[in-house]
Amino acid sequence: MLDHQDVALWKSIKNDKISPNGEFVVYDLAQENSNSYVILKSKQGETLLKYHSASNGKFTYDSKFLTFTIKPLKETVDDMKRKKVKKNKFPKDTLAIYNLNTKALTKIPNVKSYSLPEKWSGYIAYFLEDLKTNENLKTTDSSKTSTKEKKVSDKNGFHLVTRNLNTKAQDTFKYVTKYTFAKKAERLAFASTGEKDHANEGVFIYNFANSKLIKPFTSVKAKYSQLQFSETGKRFAFVVDTDTTKTQVRPNALYTWEEGKDVAVQLHSNTSTPKGYLVSPHGTLQFSEDDSKLYFGLRTPPILKDTTLLKDEIVNVEVWTYNEPRLYTVQELQVKNDTIKSYQTVYDFNANKTIQIETKEFPDAKTTKKGNANIALVSTKTPYELESQWSGMRLRDFATVNIKTGQQQMAFKAVANANLSPKAKYAYGYKAIDSTWFTYNIETKTYNTITKGKLFYDELNDSPKHPSSYGLAGWTELDKSILLYDRYDIWKYNPDTGTSVNLTNGRDSKTVYRYIKLDNDVDFISTYSNWLLSTFNEDTKEAGFAEFNPKNNKLKQLVKGPYTYKISAKAERANSLLFTRESFEEFPNLRLSNLDFKKQTILSDANPQQKDFNWGTIELIEWTSLDGKQLKGLLAKPENFNPNKKYPMIVNFYERYSDRLHNHRAPSFGRSTINYSFYTSRGYVIFNPDIEYRIGYPGESAYNCVIPGVTNLIDKGFIDKDNIGVQGHSWEDIK
Repeated sequence: MLDHQDVALWKSIKNDKISPNGEFVVYDLAQENSNSYVILKSKQGETLLKYHSASNGKFTYDSKFLTFTIKPLKETVDDMKRKKVKKNKFPKDTLAIYNLNTKALTKIPNVKSYSLPEKWSGYIAYFLEDLKTNENLKTTDSSKTSTKEKKVSDKNGFHLVTRNLNTKAQDTFKYVTKYTFAKKAERLAFASTGEKDHANEGVFIYNFANSKLIKPFTSVKAKYSQLQFSETGKRFAFVVDTDTTKTQVRPNALYTWEEGKDVAVQLHSNTSTPKGYLVSPHGTLQFSEDDSKLYFGLRTPPILKDTTLLKDEIVNVEVWTYNEPRLYTVQELQVKNDTIKSYQTVYDFNANKTIQIETKEFPDAKTTKKGNANIALVSTKTPYELESQWSGMRLRDFATVNIKTGQQQMAFKAVANANLSPKAKYAYGYKAIDSTWFTYNIETKTYNTITKGKLFYDELNDSPKHPSSYGLAGWTELDKSILLYDRYDIWKYNPDTGTSVNLTNGRDSKTVYRYIKLDNDVDFISTYSNWLLSTFNEDTKEAGFAEFNPKNNKLKQLVKGPYTYKISAKAERANSLLFTRESFEEFPNLRLSNLDFKKQTILSDANPQQKDFNWGTIELIEWTSLDGKQLKGLLAKPENFNPNKKYPMIVNFYERYSDRLHNHRAPSFGRSTINYSFYTSRGYVIFNPDIEYRIGYPGESAYNCVIPGVTNLIDKGFIDKDNIGVQGHSWEDIK
């Protein structure tokens, strides 16, 4: 039988990752108030490494190395806290590098943080807290060491080490405040505050391919707020403030560098930006995937303070009125964000032209994921902000902006949310007021309600608001089709004509099909390769995976059963899947398989102690509500259940939970609900009824659903009617 102290025995799996080649899996085995383990497994399930007090393993892109962080022992840190030791005296993290071929483990102490390149391999970069503990590290500065060096700090920077993972050769760059790897090119950029007399102060770019270090920008005591490569590494941008005075209007400037050049050039300063705007240090720098555009931020000038006033001469008065669009309390919370608000702007390298996308009138913008398109979608909530306080709807007006010309065109109004298709041929969204999906052809300026009169909204909506949608899978290549979900199926829609095809036909069997995205770098759904779909049956609650062939619209069930399945990740460069399978009785241990699921390897056994405890079972039951509706619910029983005995029962209810029949419930201390396995282990029966609400009568609806379910169970003879408890939270508490 589970007791309170037993709950602490249960472990969880976190930070699970699969190597790009699909050969290895790493995860944290974590335990509450204890040190976690990093565990490395081969694809065959063999344990290759188990390291105590470690976490967050990462694989290099070539799958040759595993890195992770070794944390100070929790017991040691807790003891130092009790002794009131200063935080800067606490032991620091250690970087671990494990060679997956030789199985050699290298440990580098006193590491503040580290980073790996995303799409290339061979190097790692990390910040050191204090260089003195790593005296053997090579430094690129051949000048004499100052007798009194600066202290490392957030302001002065930290010592950055780059390490060749294969040769173990290292270089050190001192007093680095920021650094970044290029995504696909073997390059690193960093900003340094320099050493004595400002030597080596500025922005640097290091090319690992030819070991060449260039310094495209130099300035004394400059502050850098952004460093960003393009994906190819051929372009680089940063925002810098070179003024050392306390002027209130900061003279930030935007600089860019391109491959083959030794010096960065100024793209914009406060004197060249559009009228009424300044270069923002807070706006995100982002290059388009094709290197043709740079997105950056502008800001409005700050309100200047009169610095000649004494403290007692400053009047601090806040004035607000009843009809302001934002509540006063919200304004208080958002005042900082308001003062640093930036407006997205784009520079076109081919046209040598700057176009402001976001403005005060339309302050929010969306561009395509890759940033290559020449269209942006901008919006404003201002016309609806006041009424949203009582309507509960967050509506916006939307317009399109031609990034080439700057031309703005009003598109549609009073919509909560809208997005651009991958190629920006269409804007699209779901309009809750009409319960309809729409598309907007940007070229023809045509608005189409493509699902009008059809059930693409929540069929079970029982709350006093417009029903939400079931979402969408995405768009096919070249924006040819949009793939929408209804309650069960995936539909392929022509975005212009609204003609549609049901691809999965799951309604008759009450099977829900949903698309699983396996590659986050791809922004469309290919119609030339098979899709992986999740499946879920509303009647049996069984789940699984299916394969869909978009060439012939054929479905093939790959695996299914009385379980809940979840995809964790697909190997980036192999057809290996890391996933979990769980049920009330089965913990969601990690499994590895190919895309056909024919052979599954169980990689983890997080909680073998579960077999030593009485656990329980769970089943689906049905009854009829007082309004004559057929309802479903969950009934959890002790493991050694005897129908001839009388059991105490807890009625735990919250809206609809029957779809969670096969979810695992590990022992834990929750703040808002009960733990099923804990109570079934101790001899309780738990009843969780689905509730169908009648709008305007929540209490009566709950009564009509719950009470007949309880009496139905009492009539079966195994419930002690004098020992029934009720537990709910949030919305259920009022009933």
